[in-house]
Amino acid sequence: MSRLSELIGSGQGPIVTAEAPSVDGGTLADFHERIAEPAEWVDAMNITDNTAAHAHASNVAVAIALAQAGVEPILQVVCRDKNRLALQSDIVGAALHGIENVCCITGDSVSAGDEPDAKPVFDLDGLELISLANGLAQGHYLSGRAIEPPPRLFIGAVDSAVAPPFDERAERAAKKIEAGARFLQLQISYFPERLGAFVEELDRRGLMSRVALLPTIVLLKGAGGLRFMDERVPGVTVPPETIERIEQADDESEAAYELALEQARAALATPGIRGIHLTDFRRDGALSRLCQDLGLTRKEEREAHAHGSELSV
Repeated sequence: MSRLSELIGSGQGPIVTAEAPSVDGGTLADFHERIAEPAEWVDAMNITDNTAAHAHASNVAVAIALAQAGVEPILQVVCRDKNRLALQSDIVGAALHGIENVCCITGDSVSAGDEPDAKPVFDLDGLELISLANGLAQGHYLSGRAIEPPPRLFIGAVDSAVAPPFDERAERAAKKIEAGARFLQLQISYFPERLGAFVEELDRRGLMSRVALLPTIVLLKGAGGLRFMDERVPGVTVPPETIERIEQADDESEAAYELALEQARAALATPGIRGIHLTDFRRDGALSRLCQDLGLTRKEEREAHAHGSELSV
């Protein structure tokens, strides 16, 4: 089993995942250098699939490289660029290399990227992709053709606790959980009260025992990044007073870090939240600092402690 599935199944935490940097060139050594800092802290790392509708190195190829570097991958699979045949090939091919964690995503419009004339596919959406992956794990392709033995998969997805319409957020998440998602990485939110309400509604539906919620924390260098997300990232709204607070600070970079730390603490203090998902646009050591300020230990220490606990049972 993947370590992520073991951690979620055992109730351990907090769980920490992070976004791996996209790859556009260079060598494996270059890639290993770029992932070195988050690799010290995270339990698993997302490999994106042409993130934000920009072409990058293959998600499967980079996931294999990450696994070979000793870091557990979460393979993102996006519906925008591939039909159902290609999506199934990605998942089954990655499983051949021991990659079990799959994150199912509908994907942004091609208009969000730098090649807006690309033809979008969207043969399936994220919810249908979760069902497809669940079927693969049960031993059959979407056509019904058998897979023997079936791939071992641990299936998750992305969602938002805050994107409008707000009253439909828990219903959308519930459908993904019912389809087979066992973890949900939640879009960045600058409204902590909405995260609490989202969790409460899933709990009311009796679903919190079936899924691990991992809110995203984004590490930015200043107000410019906040403004970009507010204006350009679908589903993300940043309150004007939050941008103004960072912009008017004596040390904008430090204020942006403190905002991320506040968000992480608030998320981890929310009943039912199992961990956090980190996206680091700073790459200046802030990720390590954040983990230390949250009182987290390095992955190697957590694994050694877990192993010691198993031996004592």
